[in-house]
Amino acid sequence: MALEQMETGKFLIRKGDMVQIIAGREKGKTGKVLRVVRDKNRIVIEKLNMVKRHTKPTQTKPQGGIVEKEAALHYSNALLLCPKCNRGVRIAAKIKGENKIRSCKKCGTEL
Repeated sequence: MALEQMETGKFLIRKGDMVQIIAGREKGKTGKVLRVVRDKNRIVIEKLNMVKRHTKPTQTKPQGGIVEKEAALHYSNALLLCPKCNRGVRIAAKIKGENKIRSCKKCGTEL
């Protein structure tokens, strides 16, 4: 099982998390996760990895044209952002009572 997954098969990166990109053309940038695509192991990050799509005219957008939107990137290219360390860090899944919590491997802060 991959490091980025818990025993239940869930990703440790979730919708709404702040992440830092560690590879690709957006390397070093941070952003909020908008969507997690589990079956393809990809995440969509707000205002990062922007691509242009040519769209046909529809009833909702009769003009059509070129639309700029966020493209998905592989979850292994992003690390969860630790607020205390202020950078992307690896995550440890700890059991606290009956709940599993995510914590920073570097400083131990609960995420």
